[in-house]
Amino acid sequence: MAKPALKAALLSPQRDLGEKPLLLVGPSLGTSSILWNRAASLLGGDYDVVAWDLPGHGVSPAATEAFDVAALADAVVDLVDSIAPGENFHYAGVSLGGAVGLQLGIKHGARLKSLSVQNSGAKIGTPEGWLERAETVRTQGTPVMIQGSAERWFAPGFMDSQPELSSRLLHALRDADRFSYAFCCEALAAFDVRAELGSIRVPTQVIAGAVDGVATPAMADEVATGITGGGGTATAVTLEGVAHLAPAEAPAHVAELMRGLISWAESQVAAK
Repeated sequence: MAKPALKAALLSPQRDLGEKPLLLVGPSLGTSSILWNRAASLLGGDYDVVAWDLPGHGVSPAATEAFDVAALADAVVDLVDSIAPGENFHYAGVSLGGAVGLQLGIKHGARLKSLSVQNSGAKIGTPEGWLERAETVRTQGTPVMIQGSAERWFAPGFMDSQPELSSRLLHALRDADRFSYAFCCEALAAFDVRAELGSIRVPTQVIAGAVDGVATPAMADEVATGITGGGGTATAVTLEGVAHLAPAEAPAHVAELMRGLISWAESQVAAK
């Protein structure tokens, strides 16, 4: 599989990288770094928060050939090495970004300090469903996904209470490259790391939304159980009133959970 090119945006205040621990955050399918703006504003004083975009989304260039989730994880490590060569980092990702996080834990665990997997799972949806979506978007474009995504992404009432943010997120979907989006769907169709969760050794939290119909709380429990069953450390948390985009819907709660995990992981490193 090809390794796509990724670009990133700095969401914390401008300063020399390395002064604070590096926190890399990843998007869900159809979104961009906008997803993390609110949570990053709460974390950026203490961490260098860098958000990467999926191929053909946000600032990342469009993909020209197929890739899988493992290749995305490899590309994330390359991205880190381009801005902070060899540095270990904390990682948080939503949905597809969370799947990339699991793949990082499996394949690049030595580079991770902590892992926050949000609104995701070790297997998401069905191959048939993802391949059908890929074909639909490839032929009709990403705007065809806006109504369905709005229903999946946000808890009832969120779009009314946060019209500007929800509009910006849906515009990111509209503006995404259709072919790159389809490649992402095909990567998700092939993604299933349930048998490999036991190899993850990095401290992990798994965050679910109580009203998320895509990545359910049961899927979060499955990930945490798979990791702890192999001797790792993982906890699962369900956020009430949250659907599929936890950092946008509940930024304060997500930032608090992430800060707790990162602080604990940093203390473990300092104690060694």
